[in-house]
Amino acid sequence: MSTEHGHILVVDDDEDILTASRLLLSRQFAKVVVCNEPEQIPDLLAANRFDAVLLDMNFGPGESSGKQGLEWLERILAIDSELVVVMITAHGSVDTVVEAMKRGATDFVTKPWQNEKVVATLSAAVELHQRRVEADTLKQTNQTLVEATSRSDSPIIGTSKEMQEVLSLVSRAAPTDANVMILGENGTGKELIAREIHRQSNRADKVFISIDLGAVSESLFESELFGHKKGAFTGAIADRVGRFQAADGGTLFLDEIGNLALHLQTKLLSVLEQRIVTPVGSTIGQEFDVRIVCATNVPRSELANENRFRQDLLFRLNTVEITLPPLRDRRQDISPIADHYSSLYAKKYGKPVKSFSVLARQALNQYAWPGNIRALRHSVERAVILSTNDEFEPADLQLNSVSDASTKSGVPHLNLEQLEKATVVEALRKHAFNISKASKELGLTRASLYRRMEKHDL
Repeated sequence: MSTEHGHILVVDDDEDILTASRLLLSRQFAKVVVCNEPEQIPDLLAANRFDAVLLDMNFGPGESSGKQGLEWLERILAIDSELVVVMITAHGSVDTVVEAMKRGATDFVTKPWQNEKVVATLSAAVELHQRRVEADTLKQTNQTLVEATSRSDSPIIGTSKEMQEVLSLVSRAAPTDANVMILGENGTGKELIAREIHRQSNRADKVFISIDLGAVSESLFESELFGHKKGAFTGAIADRVGRFQAADGGTLFLDEIGNLALHLQTKLLSVLEQRIVTPVGSTIGQEFDVRIVCATNVPRSELANENRFRQDLLFRLNTVEITLPPLRDRRQDISPIADHYSSLYAKKYGKPVKSFSVLARQALNQYAWPGNIRALRHSVERAVILSTNDEFEPADLQLNSVSDASTKSGVPHLNLEQLEKATVVEALRKHAFNISKASKELGLTRASLYRRMEKHDL
């Protein structure tokens, strides 16, 4: 916004001053309002949006102490602390001007004034106000982003012994700045636990930023995490802040870290040791302050293989290690989780809230849940949408659809969608839901496999 759009309020009891200022300033600013009675100021501020106020120091015959101007200065700033106030003085001593500046005035002009001086002073005042407003808006936007990124729509549901042990670890580790590594199969809620660690930490009022390293190509790894400068490579049309800098002061969640290539692990280790990132195309390192929480579905035994994962990086990342149990090992939590999602999706789709029949609950508790909570959520969502019964029945959950789709009396089913689903499931089970190995055997990228898992509610 330029000064030509500025809105100015002039308050002076001298009608000649008001007339002169209206004629002069109307050529420079979008709106000029004049007032000869300071008592009107509160109403004018309530009815208009001003960038700057040109305020006389004295009102009434014989007044020269500046007391009235100082009082109205304080009242104006009490109404709008971002407003920029410029004082007018004809008799004000240096002491009075200094006192006005101490109380919040930004500048002053003296009578008789020079037109160029008044215009330049108010132009600077308008620009200052606009910067203040932009800074305040940015602050509010950042706070909204912090709240949005730190909030999770999914609560942690778990009264089982296994989950209580996990939550106990979280409560002890979260208040520290120790790095945390979360292990567990896909769908066990690793990001949910990461967000809970952030929520209980001393950084809870700062941003939580998540990045799936498995979905970042090797060529863009440094750009995504460390940022880049304009022109650093083809397509770098502007400076970009990396995730480490974006998360400064908060928590950075590195998901799927177990699938990071060894040479990229080396780069990550260097940054974590130095606590400095250098954007691609820059020679100037920038310090950062983030708490690292990472997660992987790679088993602990494989992480211990130095040909798979750098051990010095592992030691730096897993100061605290939390292993999430698969859903099949915490069956006590299956029914409460299913009840939660049935209520959630009933509200989402405008469906009546239903309970699960005895047989349906038995089916839920007996199923292996290879996709863990993610698979349970999709199964319940599908049941909410399709069920026509008063209660959810086993058939509504479609828990056997995968095995039924793969074969029928020993003869392969010829429906392509079902064959694809069965093939994906078989590959995932074969490799204990290790996405990298399953995608490699299927001849897919990790991102493509994730899309198919989402497509088939796996």
